[in-house]
Amino acid sequence: MTIRFNARLASIGIAAALAAAAIPSLAADVMVGGAPMLASKDIIDNAVNSKDHTTLVAAVKAAGLVDTLKGPGPFTVFAPTNAAFAALPAGTVDTLLKPENKATLTTVLTYHVVAGKWDAAALSKMIADGKGMASIKTVAGGTLTAKASGKTISLTDEKGGMANVTIADVYQSNGVIHVVDKVLLPK
Repeated sequence: MTIRFNARLASIGIAAALAAAAIPSLAADVMVGGAPMLASKDIIDNAVNSKDHTTLVAAVKAAGLVDTLKGPGPFTVFAPTNAAFAALPAGTVDTLLKPENKATLTTVLTYHVVAGKWDAAALSKMIADGKGMASIKTVAGGTLTAKASGKTISLTDEKGGMANVTIADVYQSNGVIHVVDKVLLPK
């Protein structure tokens, strides 16, 4: 009886060791802009570490949205990369960052934010339930239209511009970020 008990303990110990070895790979932090995005940090604390989101971080600071996005949320943020901002017409970013354009900048940025935590699975379910498309209400009060093509989720803004989610499900302590390849613009 003691031999069986010890063999059972050994089996449990081996299974536990294998499970523990697998956990880091399952819980690995997503890399964005060359930096790990830690699920224990908030949206701002992670975004400032991404070299691909320096324009977004500068814009969030200029709009005075840092405290909001450090708040409890939860928020879903569709985060445009530096390349997405660079693709806007020449001078657009510089104009938006001027203090006199803070209200417009705030509207553009909050158009990328949705109340609640909507990961890719939840977005995909909304799209499936909507027979191929879903309307998503943004914090700015506008609407984004989500569609899926294979595993890629795309968002269409109110002006007809389209962005693709390039990195989904970057979990934060106060929500989730989806990296997008275009800046979405409200009406």
